[in-house]
Amino acid sequence: MALIVQKFGGSSVADAESIKRVAKRIVETRKAGNEVVVAVSAMGDSTDELIDLAHQVTPMPEPRELDILLTSGERISMALLAMAIGTMGYDARSFTGYQAGMITDNRFGAARIIDVTPSRIREALDDGAIAIVAGFQGFNTETGDTTTLGRGGSDTTAVALAAALNANVCEIYTDVDGIFTSDPRIVPLAKKIDTISSEEMLELAAAGAKVLHIRAVEYARRHGVTLHVRSSFNNNEGTLVVNETAAETAERFKREMQENGKVEEPIISGVATDLTEAKITVVGVPDVLGKAAAIFDTVAKQSANVDMIVQNVSAAATGLTDISFTLPKADGQKVLQALRAEQDLIGFQSLQYDDQIGKLALVGAGMRTNTGVSAHLFRSLAEAGINIGMISTSEIRISVVTRADVLAEAARVVHTAFGLDGSDTAVVYAGTGR
Repeated sequence: MALIVQKFGGSSVADAESIKRVAKRIVETRKAGNEVVVAVSAMGDSTDELIDLAHQVTPMPEPRELDILLTSGERISMALLAMAIGTMGYDARSFTGYQAGMITDNRFGAARIIDVTPSRIREALDDGAIAIVAGFQGFNTETGDTTTLGRGGSDTTAVALAAALNANVCEIYTDVDGIFTSDPRIVPLAKKIDTISSEEMLELAAAGAKVLHIRAVEYARRHGVTLHVRSSFNNNEGTLVVNETAAETAERFKREMQENGKVEEPIISGVATDLTEAKITVVGVPDVLGKAAAIFDTVAKQSANVDMIVQNVSAAATGLTDISFTLPKADGQKVLQALRAEQDLIGFQSLQYDDQIGKLALVGAGMRTNTGVSAHLFRSLAEAGINIGMISTSEIRISVVTRADVLAEAARVVHTAFGLDGSDTAVVYAGTGR
């Protein structure tokens, strides 16, 4: 008997008929002789609707109360799903994050899981029941408060449960057939990937790929959880996210190429896009020791995650330089305000803010052993008339910043340039990516 953790996103449980369809799939897994634990998101766009409702009441909702409000969405989903399974003759028990033992720190809106004690889940499984857990939520033992894990938190809930229960696999159900070489809503000829390393998936998620949340991928990699990303709308095999070394990835590439009758291993696994970032440029920074540290200390105090950083060469005549960096749009204004408050102390001249940028990332473990990837990327964008504003690299990723209004075109151009296009249009069953 295998223990399988399944996660269903908001688009998979968007209405009553969808919930019944998901219940049928869960029961089929149970009929096959498996123990089943399910993490479920709020129905459809109900989380966004609750946030909008809160802001109609007050422009600045108190974080503790907002978390209490938002967790109601998942509680509705878990109860309805348990009821649907019950009508099919199977015992299903629903649990909140607190009841499931999801212990977090006390940071409202973006809590981190610090421990999982799923004793009640284990008891339910031992009794032959299917356990339905509200995703996205936990509790802090010191304060006794309910917390939420932030966007994509239901993915993280599922992976954390899989790790704590030593599950055989964690299945992430979504509205596409798996992980694709790019977002099929943007690049219709994107192809489904059968297997991808957790290292590559981390880079894609960090670069904006929506199908898996980066915290869930990090957790899975750290705890050795195998992920299977698949569609909740059919029974097709999806994409396996496997934990393997660079050498194991290279060996898998070689084996897959031989099976497909090809000689060379693939260089690129996927192209990711992100429209959620903004750019701040700190103009006229004295090029002396400690100024960059002072800038990013100020940013860090706002709990903002910086992505790309570029510092210009200082002008010889003035001894001043400019420092540009990208960060989530949601953090843009508070970081601007904090920097303005420190302007005299740091000594810069002015600030520039640009929230009309897009980030494109090229990801592939094959970059380690293939030269000319950067040149091919830059040439393909140049030939399409697309300008690059910033560049950042890692061992298996190249990221560039473009204007927001050309990002989709840039993704299609690069996808084609690296031979990633498929022959058929990818199918998207709902529309959110989760």
